[in-house]
Amino acid sequence: MAAEAGRSRRRSAERRGRFAEIVAALYLSLRGYRILALRYRTPVGEIDIIARRRDLVAFVEVKARRDVRDALDAVGPAAQHRIRSAGDCWLARQKDAHLLSLRYDIVAVQKWKLPRHFVDAF
Repeated sequence: MAAEAGRSRRRSAERRGRFAEIVAALYLSLRGYRILALRYRTPVGEIDIIARRRDLVAFVEVKARRDVRDALDAVGPAAQHRIRSAGDCWLARQKDAHLLSLRYDIVAVQKWKLPRHFVDAF
């Protein structure tokens, strides 16, 4: 019974995370970013959103939390390293990589509030 409850909680958290990613992508789109990828997977990790505005590429980690501080704290050093490594994998496949500026952002999504976009968060 406990194992089933754990699976149910994980599925629920997965659904909340996917919904938060969609909300964040819509928010970024409205702010002038073009969404290049959602849930971009590489052998070294995943990037929630890859967004571009002109020559700037933002690798965005999305966190759905009750508190903004909790969302920012959830992206620790290990997660930052994973996101940077995955970003390097994506960048290696781009023909115009030498022309791009890179940035690592966090979008915090809270229930019933507009997302908060933390530019150049790490």
